[in-house]
Amino acid sequence: MKFDIKNIKLAEEGRDSVEWAGRSMPVLNSIKERFAREKPLKGVRMGICLHVTTETANLLDTLKAGGAEPAVCASNPLSTQDYVSAYLVKHLKIPVFAIKGEDTKTYYRHIRAVLDTRPMMTMDDGADLVSIIHSDRKDLIDGIIGGTEETTTGVIRLRAMAEEGVLRFPLIAVNDAKTKYMFDNRYGTGQSTLDGIIRATNRLIAGSVFVVCGYGWCSKGLAMRAEGMGANVVVTEVDPLKALEAVMDGFRVMPIAKAAGIGDFFCTLTGDIGVIREEHFLKMKDGAIVANSGHFNVELDIGGLRRISKKVRSIRTFVDEFTLKNGRKIYLLGEGRLVNLAAAEGHPSSVMDMSFANQALSAEYMVRNGKKLKNRVYSVPEPIDREIARLKLASMGVKIDTLTKEQKKYLTSWEMGT
Repeated sequence: MKFDIKNIKLAEEGRDSVEWAGRSMPVLNSIKERFAREKPLKGVRMGICLHVTTETANLLDTLKAGGAEPAVCASNPLSTQDYVSAYLVKHLKIPVFAIKGEDTKTYYRHIRAVLDTRPMMTMDDGADLVSIIHSDRKDLIDGIIGGTEETTTGVIRLRAMAEEGVLRFPLIAVNDAKTKYMFDNRYGTGQSTLDGIIRATNRLIAGSVFVVCGYGWCSKGLAMRAEGMGANVVVTEVDPLKALEAVMDGFRVMPIAKAAGIGDFFCTLTGDIGVIREEHFLKMKDGAIVANSGHFNVELDIGGLRRISKKVRSIRTFVDEFTLKNGRKIYLLGEGRLVNLAAAEGHPSSVMDMSFANQALSAEYMVRNGKKLKNRVYSVPEPIDREIARLKLASMGVKIDTLTKEQKKYLTSWEMGT
């Protein structure tokens, strides 16, 4: 079995950490038990490009219990937990190509190593697997049933491909599941992003001006958590509806050009390119801290930051100090990559329980229905979404009401009025 990881000797540490995460993933564990009995993914080679974390290891264990044959690479150069890679190789016998801190050349070499296993299904976090298949590995397309996509950024890319008519197999947008984006994006990203910023800097959030770029679900979660820790939150947006929502939620809203001069912390979560640019860095206070929690580091114009700097040095783990030509210092966290995974451990396992339950059940759905689907991006079927919510509530000991016959009739009729 081929693999490329940092150190196989880390496997025992990985096993303990994976077990710890699994204790907070009851929905995925219940799916794993059924998969072990029914083997719905038997013989399906899966190319998987996800953050290699303890939570992902529990997903891979579930897929393998269902009969799948996964091969794994990282979806971000800084998101790998090396002890998890070691655990997956040694104990689950899964080919893993992921090393925390790998350079860009190694990152793409690892993706190609996964594609060399000739996957029948893809599971992506950012759409890099699908993108490379469509550009460089078209020989694989005829053998692919379909795939799934985890992130907002990846879904944007895939929908662009579908609209242009170049998408060659069906994909399920796991990110569109309500049990994913309403919880993972909001509560997971909100908590883990602040966790990454605090671990990297050990700075106090309370009393600071915290600029959140964007007001999608991930940004809402971060704004909520930063406010909860005492920050004065400022939101920047390009969408008038989202900007209005941010105002109604009690936040100040302004253009990034204005926010740049007053912020102490900045974090981008938009899925777009060049959100904070050279001209914005020049307006920032001495000591401003800049991070990104969107999937790719292109949200920050790091090249522009380097051009206006006269000195760059690493001052702490995951903290680079840029001394600008005007003498002010700006601190960039985690090389501008996903700060919640670069400097922390990513989302808590209890929220990834729902996201990865969506991944597992969407993979099962794709195996059963892929041949009937068109080459487009589909949402997670609503019955799957609701079943995951039901299972999650049951695991939490929460019970809810059910509609009476009269209530069901009322909701489906038009005759009854006031």
